[in-house]
Amino acid sequence: MDKPYVMHGWHLSYFSGKTRAYLRYKGVPFEDRPVDALTLMWKIPRKTGAAVMPVVVTPQGEWLQDTTDIAEAIEQRFPEAPVTPSTPRQRVAALLLEAWADEWWIPPAMHYRWIYPENYKLFQADSGDGLLPWFPRAVKNRLAAYVADKMRSYLPAVGVIPEQRAVMERWTEDMLDALEKHFAVLPFLFGTRPSVADFGLIGPMYGHLGRDPWPKKHLVEPRPHLKAWIERMNQPQVRGGEFLPDDAIPETLQPLLDAVFREFYPMVEGIRDEVRAALKQKPARSRLPRALGTIEFPMGQGRFRRAAMPYTLWMMQRVLDAYGALDAAGRGRVDAWTAAQGVPQAMQLDIGVRLKRVGLHVKAER
Repeated sequence: MDKPYVMHGWHLSYFSGKTRAYLRYKGVPFEDRPVDALTLMWKIPRKTGAAVMPVVVTPQGEWLQDTTDIAEAIEQRFPEAPVTPSTPRQRVAALLLEAWADEWWIPPAMHYRWIYPENYKLFQADSGDGLLPWFPRAVKNRLAAYVADKMRSYLPAVGVIPEQRAVMERWTEDMLDALEKHFAVLPFLFGTRPSVADFGLIGPMYGHLGRDPWPKKHLVEPRPHLKAWIERMNQPQVRGGEFLPDDAIPETLQPLLDAVFREFYPMVEGIRDEVRAALKQKPARSRLPRALGTIEFPMGQGRFRRAAMPYTLWMMQRVLDAYGALDAAGRGRVDAWTAAQGVPQAMQLDIGVRLKRVGLHVKAER
């Protein structure tokens, strides 16, 4: 290989943490390059259609965008120690948890970053240095403030509003307690090898909760097993470890799976209903907005409201596709598992339309 892969991303970034940890585990030779303003606002949109991070550039000059698609492309080139389990129950459970980590955890991650002001100095320094590496600090700070205001403007759409703070913080601490108990028993979610679920979860746990000063001090530091897992994910044993034998799902994952089936699924169904309504008003194959109408669903002991994001439905489609690709025996094993969870029809979820990803958006394939 004449030159390495290049990952454009920030340590602040929710999804960059996922891709960085994945590339390290797979042993991919790569350059970890902070995204500057020119790359973010011109090069990346020109190559991928969206101003996003992370983006991975291959030695052949391909620009890969979206963490799930990046991982699928890299798996083809580096097939040793695959991160998606091959056995049916673990495979579906891991993909479900990846989708949950990618999509459900965005409001808590944004809440803890932007509600606690002691986090701002780190954001200001990292984003300013990343975007304008050669500029004076005053100019960097002005641009960082603009970006921060832009990010804060998204908070109401994802449900980060004062009246939902208590339910979200209680839910987050309960989930972190469950993760602490799990990582006291196993080094990763499904054994001694990280899975797609681990890589999904490291996004919020590293970029937001594990680095920002307030959540790092109050949420991660008091949970030493969770903290150790974050460190393992960022300094993994390259292509090491195994998934649990006999397609086993650890009992310590039950609180997470309860959240998937009792909370995430109702959110997905709400998004599906919003997408169906939107498609009645749009021409065939047109791109859906990033956000649709407000939906409500359970969160812990309360309820939560936020805008419906069609992209989440595309992530769920990937899970259903993986289930559909199993043979009859494999589907039977998954169905028996979901029945034991009290949701026997979980894999028969009808999302109503076939979706295609287009940058940060999705559109119906009709």
